Amino acid sequence: MLNGIGIAGVRAQAMDAQGNLVDDFVFDGGVGDLGSRVLHVRNAPSPGATSSLAIAKMVVEKASEKFSL
Repeated sequence: MLNGIGIAGVRAQAMDAQGNLVDDFVFDGGVGDLGSRVLHVRNAPSPGATSSLAIAKMVVEKASEKFSL
């Protein structure tokens, strides 16, 4: 039962090699043939939807670079 005391949660957050939280989005591809056709957006924690248009603009810019659009 949830009583509001000591409740733990899970939060997906990227960390750098020193264990510090990364404060920005991480755009990454992959390896091999498939990786050259993929653009991952990592470390997009909630409330990402509140800035979804700004995120979309960043994705378009990165995709345009990566895929020569």
